[in-house]
Formats: sequence, structure tokens, C-alpha cells
Amino acid sequence: MTLHVFNPEHDIALAYDNKYFTAPHAGRQLRHDLDYLPILWAEEGDYVLVENVSSAQQHALRLQRYGKQVQFVDRNDVERLSEQIDNVMPWGWDSSVKFQLGQLGVKASVLPEDKILAGIRQLSNRQFSSAVLRDVQKELSNPILLGKASYINSIVDLESVLQKIGKAVIKAPWSSSGRGVRYVDTVLDAALANWSKNVIKTQGGVMIEPYYNKVKDFGVEFYSDTEGVHYTGLSVFHTVSGAYVGNSLAGEEEKQSILSAYVSNDLLSEVITTLEKLLTSRLRGVYNGPLGVDMMVVAAEEGFMLHPVVEINLRRTMGHVALSLSAWEELHDRMMRIDYDGSHYHLHIVHKDR
Repeated sequence: MTLHVFNPEHDIALAYDNKYFTAPHAGRQLRHDLDYLPILWAEEGDYVLVENVSSAQQHALRLQRYGKQVQFVDRNDVERLSEQIDNVMPWGWDSSVKFQLGQLGVKASVLPEDKILAGIRQLSNRQFSSAVLRDVQKELSNPILLGKASYINSIVDLESVLQKIGKAVIKAPWSSSGRGVRYVDTVLDAALANWSKNVIKTQGGVMIEPYYNKVKDFGVEFYSDTEGVHYTGLSVFHTVSGAYVGNSLAGEEEKQSILSAYVSNDLLSEVITTLEKLLTSRLRGVYNGPLGVDMMVVAAEEGFMLHPVVEINLRRTMGHVALSLSAWEELHDRMMRIDYDGSHYHLHIVHKDR
């Protein structure tokens, strides 16, 4: 039986790389409020780890028809059921969630080895995304593909690069949902300099890239297994100040139609096929599970350009959740949204005009 775990604090845990990591309040709250979500991708009869079984059952009622019949289990249940658990599927693998599961009694034989976790962490660094971006551009050599990111490990070098490129985006190598991203207009002020120094000290460096005039966010979702990396669907999502807000629910043809206003379907297909090949060569034997590649459409003087690899997430994404819901035609033309009411997070499926 498979045990599913929703651990949305995963990206921050990767940055700290400490099995004793404690998530910040927002991460703990998100995990607590939406821990029932795996009902949307679990198989019939699977276990889903939640903090409170009764609360999870109540919240899951709204989504029950779109998911499978699962068994919600709490911390006390896991040890009792450990002999039946032969597979674990968290939102994302890191040393912290492995340690937590081990403490609950999950057998070591069904948890990944530390060297696998180290490989996943290394490939979750934005330096990996930057390398894949260069490979995609080299492979396709298409003039409307753009994107450049540099890894910098000193403030002196950071200021030097800024002088050359002007308006820029600075990113921590590991971060989540816009939290590790800063925008700078040529000059590094004291606050940004201190933030950059801290990231360099704790994570080894920062990524810097030109600021692009973005007009559309979207992603491409994949699944990696022993045979390779396979395309699973498009993800048209919405952000505010770089932070995730929600996903459009639609069929593939409709999403292709939306994006075709900016980028030809042929080019997008070429990029996806190239990513399947490149990611297979790098991930086979290291990572099994869902992953997503964020992309963006950029306004240019004569039309639009495509940034094909903004970042790569070696974990399940909200795009995968949206794909699960988009399998239901009745939900097309709606949006899956994550809202915070000041004390709790909620997943809502709303009409797009709301």
C-alpha cells in the first residue's frame, strides 16, 4: 500500500538541508490545511497522512467525487500500519520528510537512501535549471527562445553583473513560490545587498538573470520513471508578485489554444520533446516521480518570445493537481485557486471571472 504525504514546505527544507528542519508558520499551516489533497492523485485504498482524520474527511467531501476512496491516517496509525506500507509518495523528497516518516515508524526499506536525496537536492538547485535552459537553446537554436541565468558567489561579482545587464532578478538557488526572489533596478541597495550576502553565505551563491517583460506564466508537467521522463500535460497558472495563486482547469486543446496566441504549438511541442530527452538523460536512476518545468512568454519588439526553462521543480506541483481535476470535463473553464483567509488556506474551484 502507498502512503501519500503533502509536504508543501519541501522547497524550503531543501535550502536548509537539515533533517531536523522546522518549517515556518506559513508552511506548517499550508500542510495542515490542505493535507487531504492527495485524494486527487492517490490510487484506490491508498493511505493519506493527515494531522486530523475527522477534519480531513470533512474538508475532502467537496473533492471526493474527483478523487479515489482513500484511507486517511494520522501519526499514530502509521506505526500500526507500517508493515502494510510498501511505498511512500510525498509532495517532494528531502531529508526532513524522510526523517519525519522514519520517526513515525515507516520502514527504512521503503525510504530513499541519503545519496538519492542528495542527488535530488542538487538537481533542485536553480543551477540545474540554468544548465538545462542552455541545452534546450543549443539543441533547438530558435531565435524566439530566450533566457539567461548566471550563478554568482560574491557581492563584488553580483554588482559587476548588475552594471552590465541593468534591471535584473536575483534568486536564491533553493526557494519556493517567489519567496527567494528579489527584483533590482541596476543598483544593489543596502537591504538587497544584505539579503544577497545572507543567501550566498547559507546557500553558496545566488542566481541572477535579466528582468523580462513577462506576459504569460505557464508550465509543462512531466513524470519520471525507470524508462525516462514523460510529458503529462500543460499547466496554465496565475501568479501575483511571483507567488502562486491558482491554475486554469481545462483540456489540453484549450490550453494549447490559449498559449498559441503567443507561441506556436509546433515550437512548444519541439521544446517539450527536447525536454523529455534532456531530462531523461539527467534524471534516470536519480529521480522517480512527478516534476514540472515553469516557462513564460515574454513581450518583444516584434511579437513574443519564449523562456523555456524558468525553473525545474523535482516534486509534484499544483499543475499536477490541476491536471487531475482537469480530467473532469465539468470543471473546464474554471480555476483552481489557493486562498488564505487570514488564518487558514483553502482550495477553491471557482469560475474564471471571479
